[in-house]
Amino acid sequence: MKLFEINDAIKQIMDRDDLDPVAMKDTLDSLELARDEKLDSLAAVIEKCCAEDDFLTQKIRKLTDQKHFNENRINNLQEYMTSILDEAKIKKLQTKNHILKPRNYRDKTIVSDSNLLPQEYKIKEEVVKIDRKKIYQDLKNGKEVAGAHLKPNRKTTIS
Repeated sequence: MKLFEINDAIKQIMDRDDLDPVAMKDTLDSLELARDEKLDSLAAVIEKCCAEDDFLTQKIRKLTDQKHFNENRINNLQEYMTSILDEAKIKKLQTKNHILKPRNYRDKTIVSDSNLLPQEYKIKEEVVKIDRKKIYQDLKNGKEVAGAHLKPNRKTTIS
């Protein structure tokens, strides 16, 4: 029996007047026990999903850190290799497995202090953000806001 069916059955039994009080209590107890077991199982699934979510969040953070570490390592090794080849004035080097050719790319633009830059190099952007707090307060106070509405947000705490 599904949870909503159990709740419906409990309501139907509570509305009946023709049942013996002992039979009614036994039936309600058995239905409530079944409902409680199903809800307990749901809580266990939710806890497992939360634990998996926390694990994945930590894993993502670790993988992101590892990715940044690798990117920095690649850049440092590239710079080191290029400086060695440049210092030896080597234009092309054939090794057993690779062909190494230092070359020029477009120069990097480094901004060391943006406050010192003239205004002509600064772009002013306008960002539109939604004031959810104000919308919430206005809707809560009964004001109609086109394009927004309140949705009930109920959850069950598991402890």
